[in-house]
Amino acid sequence: MPEEKLTLQITDLTAEAKGVMVVELRAEPGQALPPFKPGAHIELHLPGDTVRQYSLCNDAREQHRYCVGVGLSATSRGGSRHVHQALRVGDRLTVTPPRNHFPLEEDAPAFVFFAGGIGITPVWSMIQWCQANKRPWHLFYLVRNRQRAAFLEELGRYADQVTLHADDEAGGLFDIAAAVGRQPGNVHFYTCGPTPLMLAVEAAARGFPEAQVHFEWFTPKAPQRPGVANAFTVQLARSGTSLEVPADKSILQVLEANGLRVESSCREGTCASCETCVLGGTPDHRDSVLTAAERKNNDVMMICVSRSLSPCLVLDL
Repeated sequence: MPEEKLTLQITDLTAEAKGVMVVELRAEPGQALPPFKPGAHIELHLPGDTVRQYSLCNDAREQHRYCVGVGLSATSRGGSRHVHQALRVGDRLTVTPPRNHFPLEEDAPAFVFFAGGIGITPVWSMIQWCQANKRPWHLFYLVRNRQRAAFLEELGRYADQVTLHADDEAGGLFDIAAAVGRQPGNVHFYTCGPTPLMLAVEAAARGFPEAQVHFEWFTPKAPQRPGVANAFTVQLARSGTSLEVPADKSILQVLEANGLRVESSCREGTCASCETCVLGGTPDHRDSVLTAAERKNNDVMMICVSRSLSPCLVLDL
């Protein structure tokens, strides 16, 4: 069933750093919002049927507001530009309730965070959880310059637990491999930021169990097994309809062409808006969201990019 959308009011807009805006959203007075946990994101429904996902950056114990950090993209397709240039305090936005594909393993003995640029937004919420629960953590915060580093003032309270690296001050890039190599074997890593940072942490952490290394990708990760595009059939279990998916179309495109509206946003396999339950067949996972264990289960897939290894897929649609 589609999630019920929220209508929230913008109650504050803060220029947190160069190119970074924090948007505060609240419900009507006295109304509690659906709860969330660190790592969660919400979707803002913007003009022109534009839907964008932004990580929640406030303390997850707060039930009266959502705060998201939005970096102004130089290649904005309209989402971040609209947030920075057109939104005003008092505006009302349609919002999809929180989802979380970047959750904290709350039983982990210690946390090491790598945040690049706007990737600090989910990490800042995680740090607040660690502080509230007295859990050990360290942040490696990697930015081009301090002017672009959001939440610096707040993070300044934890100077011993934060390593800030500004490329312009250091004269070069941070040695990620060395930082990862100094960590104990039981630590859990959480990384969010530009693709080069993600790939560098992934490579440096190969000696750690996969279950201890967590990522949230902004842009699609190269598929582990791209495969050859093939035609296949999707059967929609609820209606009994069968549709052919040609080699040059995605499942999502075929559904839309046949008048079926499925919630979607990024169309790149990074946001999980189009996550769909699989009832039969074997998906060819090409997203950047599911973990290796989730892929092996084959019970959900992202229909905007993933395909089929079997002649037919049965979907819960």
